[in-house]
Amino acid sequence: MVTRTATKTVQPKPSTTPTTATKPVTARKRIVKPKQPALAKPLSRDQFDALFKLIKGSTSVELKLSVPLTSHRATVKSVGLDPVEAQPRQAFFFDTPDLALNKAGVVVRARRIQGGDADTVIKLRPVDPSTIDPDLRRSAAFKIEVDVMPGGFVCSASYKGVCKGREVLDVTAGAMPLRKLFSKEQRAFYDAHAPAGITMDQLVLLGPTFLLKAKHQPKDFDRPIVVEMWLYPDGSRILEVSTKCLPKEAFEFGGAFKAYLAAHGIVLGADQSAKTRTALEYYSAGLKEAGMTD
Repeated sequence: MVTRTATKTVQPKPSTTPTTATKPVTARKRIVKPKQPALAKPLSRDQFDALFKLIKGSTSVELKLSVPLTSHRATVKSVGLDPVEAQPRQAFFFDTPDLALNKAGVVVRARRIQGGDADTVIKLRPVDPSTIDPDLRRSAAFKIEVDVMPGGFVCSASYKGVCKGREVLDVTAGAMPLRKLFSKEQRAFYDAHAPAGITMDQLVLLGPTFLLKAKHQPKDFDRPIVVEMWLYPDGSRILEVSTKCLPKEAFEFGGAFKAYLAAHGIVLGADQSAKTRTALEYYSAGLKEAGMTD
C-alpha cells in the first residue's frame, strides 16, 4: 500500500512594493581586432654597404615581399589584379630527407607550367658575385640575382634549363632518373657545390606545391609586378608580390616600389616567409613523421 503525503500549496502574497520593468541582461560581444604585423626594421649602414656591393656584381635585382595572411584578399584587389588571369603551376623540389642540400645553400627544382612546358634550376645561395667563374657569367642560362625584401637581402646564382612537363612527371613516378631533367652544365654546377657524396640519384621528391602566378601591369606603376600564391597541402599559403630591375637602377626603383606598396596599403612586414624554405620544411616534416629521414 502506497501512502501519499498531502501537501499544502502556499500562494505567494502580492507584493506591496511597486516594481519596474527591467531589460534582460545580455553578454557584451568582445570585438577582437586583427593583430597588426610587426614592421620590418630598416637596414643598418653595414647592411646597406653589403647590399650595394652585391648589387654592383649582380645581373639583376628582384624586389619582393610576402604579404601577411590577413591582407591577401585586400592586396589582390588593391593592385587591380584579375585572379582569373593567374597561371597554375607545380613546383617540385629535390633534396635529401634531412635537407642536406638546403643546409649547404643548394636548391634543386623542377616546375611544371600550364600548356605542357616545364623548367628547371640549380640554385646556390648566398654567393659573392666576385667569386663567380667568368665563364659561367657568359652563359645565357646563368644569372646572378639579388633578392631584396623588407629587412634583408640575399644574392643567389642560378643555372636554368628547360624540359617537358611530361618528363617531370616521369621523374616523380620513378620512370626516369632525376639527372636526365638537367643539362650537362647544370649537373656540373650541382656537382661543384652539392655536399660531398650526395648525388642527384640520392635525392627525394619534396612536393609538389601548387601555385598561381600572375604578371600584372598596374595603371599607377611603370613596371610589371608579379603576384604568386603558393598553396600548401595543410591549407596554409604565401602571397608574394615582386618586381625586377637592373642593378644600376635598384635604389631609385626600390624607393618607387616602396611608395607604390604604401599607396596601396601593403605593409612591409617583418615576417618574410620564403616560398622555397617553407616548402622544403613542410615536406621534410612529413617524411620525418613517416619515418623516412633516417
